[in-house]
Amino acid sequence: MKRITLLATFLLAAMSFAVSAQEVTYVEDPSQGLLINKPSNNWFLNVEAGANLFMSPNDTHVDKFTNRIGGSFDISLGKWISPVFGLRAGVASFLAKGACDGYYHDRGDMAIRPDLGYAEDGYYAQKAWFVGPKLDAMLSLTNWWLGYNPGRVYNAVFYLGTSVYFPFAKGGANHNMYADKVNPSIDKDAKWAFANSRDIDVHLGLLNKFAVSKRVDILVDLRFDYLQENFDDIVDTRNCNLNLLVGIGYNFGKTTWNGPMTAVCPTWKYTDAEGDALAARLQAAEAKIADLEKQLRDCLNRKPEVVENDDNAPLATVYFPIGKTAITGVQGKVVNAVAEVMKQTDKEYLLTGWADNYTGNDKINTRLRKGRVANVKAALVRKGVDAGRLETTINDGNLTNFGAKCASLDRAVTVHEKK
Repeated sequence: MKRITLLATFLLAAMSFAVSAQEVTYVEDPSQGLLINKPSNNWFLNVEAGANLFMSPNDTHVDKFTNRIGGSFDISLGKWISPVFGLRAGVASFLAKGACDGYYHDRGDMAIRPDLGYAEDGYYAQKAWFVGPKLDAMLSLTNWWLGYNPGRVYNAVFYLGTSVYFPFAKGGANHNMYADKVNPSIDKDAKWAFANSRDIDVHLGLLNKFAVSKRVDILVDLRFDYLQENFDDIVDTRNCNLNLLVGIGYNFGKTTWNGPMTAVCPTWKYTDAEGDALAARLQAAEAKIADLEKQLRDCLNRKPEVVENDDNAPLATVYFPIGKTAITGVQGKVVNAVAEVMKQTDKEYLLTGWADNYTGNDKINTRLRKGRVANVKAALVRKGVDAGRLETTINDGNLTNFGAKCASLDRAVTVHEKK
């Protein structure tokens, strides 16, 4: 009885909702989930500049710590796929300042700059610009852990990526400021040139975003790089680089994320007359439910009817898309199965082509009927069925006569065994 009462209450609530539907409002509710935006939305451009500390085994021999600090610059274009995950690509660069030992000094390699004069203990100063493309995968930690909030001022973004750096030095890494071992003259006017090398980088970082407006962000970026090749030592590949950058980010297109629309129903207060009417509806609903339960019991207790085989039923029906005569998709498997049945007997079969009369015109539909039945016969023959056992015809009526909404059931070829 409890289930009946609950169902009746639900039915009455549904009827009451229908009566007051004009008062229902719809609002966006991000708590129900978020909708993916269009591809043109949630793009951003980041421009950052700052300083870096290049770290390798020989760099501790630089005379002053400040002489190891170089500049850094990044520019990247990216897109947020969701409020949590995004991608960006761009160009990264930094000025590596360090030192090398006497072995490379004597060889004249590695962009040695004895004119800089800030190395000690038999080590020599060197520096080079590293420039190259980068690609980052980005994870918004605040949106992941705290949930999406379009009004949040601060967002912490973790990112992991890779870069391919191309070093540039004055004169190049193998043609540097140390002219030769006998006469170390220094060409201070030499231009920066490609060092004929490349360095593979894996980096990770934390990008701190402070929203100034929905379009503009202030950025504070802390990034750690691990480089495959050593700027100071060709054998030792353990080079690291620590970057601290600040910059500005600009957001393009739609910057927020939509939530699904949910209905907000008004609070309903009933008068005595309305309460009596609801009680009467409840009684009527209970009577209707009791009648439905009786019908259900009668149906469950009814013995199943034995349906005799319909001698006029087709062996199979092959269906076609609207306006098409080609056998597509699973219908090909149907034709293959029909062919296997036909090859097991010597019976003859009648193939009838059909088209619905709700679309097209008589000329088009006649062409479709003929094309469909011809293609089914050809497919059966290819599968080994004797063409002499297959008779084809068309029917200009509807196969089912269930109406225009069921027209797809009339676009077919039926296969009947000839009596």
